[in-house]
Amino acid sequence: MTRVIAVANQKGGVGKTTTSVNLAASLAMASSRTMLIDLDPQGNATMGAGVDKYRVARNIYDWLIEGANLDEVVQHCSGNYDLIPSNSDLTAGEVELLNQEQRQVRLRDKLAFCRERYDYIIIDCPPTLNILTLNALIAADGVLIPMQCEYYALEGLTALLDTIEGVRAQANPRLEIEGLLRTMYDPRNGLTRDVSRQLIEHFGEGVFRTVIPRNVRLAEAPSHGLPGILYDRHARGSVAYMALAGELKKKHEDGGRA
Repeated sequence: MTRVIAVANQKGGVGKTTTSVNLAASLAMASSRTMLIDLDPQGNATMGAGVDKYRVARNIYDWLIEGANLDEVVQHCSGNYDLIPSNSDLTAGEVELLNQEQRQVRLRDKLAFCRERYDYIIIDCPPTLNILTLNALIAADGVLIPMQCEYYALEGLTALLDTIEGVRAQANPRLEIEGLLRTMYDPRNGLTRDVSRQLIEHFGEGVFRTVIPRNVRLAEAPSHGLPGILYDRHARGSVAYMALAGELKKKHEDGGRA
């Protein structure tokens, strides 16, 4: 059963793109057929996956807006996963979407023709709650929310959860919260520990057991056009993302047997 996961948080700098790229690569390394969709006009996930956003002949704009076939757009990346790349063309695509009928379900309808090719489809959302993010939430089965354990992150989380609840009520009743992922985690910081404890008290099993630590090697990897797991598979950050992939797969396999 294909699982479409939107990686979303309207607060920037929380490790959203790092999580999208490294989770896709880790799932692929764990023998899952995986596609990463870069839905952010900044194209950071595209570059982090080793694809030059300035040189791609076709990108997500051509697929989502212009109607190009998936095979005309998709790139196969080191690490054995597929990527639909993005760049600033998608900024114009966002404006065009606003003028189209069925603008909120465009991504869902496009994925209907290719879901079965993959076990996991990971969507890297923009760091805003816009029409692109709304498309992702309507297309997705679950939302993975990366967040730092700090005060302002909790405030932003409330707005995102309200949006998810609204999408579930009006457009996508199957949408689930995949889990909250604690990123850039530093256990030496008292506030980090306090916020982490609050998250677990409030969300319980909705918080992933896996924690992504602050890690220099993980931060260096995008400049080399590689996910952390391919840049240095023994780095703490890389090991953590492999653990996250394992936790995610076990959750879905257990759910499938239930």
